[in-house]
Amino acid sequence: MPGLMARTAEIIKAKYSKLLNRAENPTETLDYSYEKQLELLQNVKRGVADVTTSKKRLQLQTQQLEQSLVKLETQARQALGAGREDLARQALERKSGIQQQLQGLDEQVKGLDAQQQKLVSSEQQLQAKIEAFRSQKEVIKAQYSAAEAQVRIGEAATGIGEQMADTGLAIQRAKDKTEQMQARAGAIEELVSSGALEDFTSDGQTQLDRELSQISSQSQVDDELAKMKAEVGSGEPKKELDK
Repeated sequence: MPGLMARTAEIIKAKYSKLLNRAENPTETLDYSYEKQLELLQNVKRGVADVTTSKKRLQLQTQQLEQSLVKLETQARQALGAGREDLARQALERKSGIQQQLQGLDEQVKGLDAQQQKLVSSEQQLQAKIEAFRSQKEVIKAQYSAAEAQVRIGEAATGIGEQMADTGLAIQRAKDKTEQMQARAGAIEELVSSGALEDFTSDGQTQLDRELSQISSQSQVDDELAKMKAEVGSGEPKKELDK
């Protein structure tokens, strides 16, 4: 029982695989793969744009902090000139804090820049691969279309295709039925001629009746012909014509 079930499963799997192979269109599969690659490329482009935007935002923030450094240093000098060392100290402390922020921002900008370069390089490589795939895809599609057309022409010419095979079977069946009908017609004609089969469409006479009737008719024709010969020989019909 397990062996039978395994065998059944193998048959079902083989038939299902055959159906999938028949239903799969290579040109559609290639176009679908190309579309998926384009989607991937768009995702990479969006990633590059996002990283670039983040880097630009940090660079703008860095510029603002650098401007703050210049301003705080100017304020510290003004405070010292006015004898306000305490204010100068506060300005310099804020300046020190901003410098630390700038160092952190600079590291982040460098990290984003490196990430951006990697994404740009990946985008370029992916773009080149997609272009190569597109060219190869079109070549394969053209080759497949040409091969498919050649197969169809060959099948039509040789009759090995499924549709042509069905047509061939239909022609053979028609020939067989025609030969059977011709043989049946010949057999019926032979039976009717031999008298073994009565013709119910006639006047009800049998073959014997028809043959006897034919003999009687022939005898009557012979009698009339002899009578006409005698009349012609005696000249009686000629006298009647003269009158």
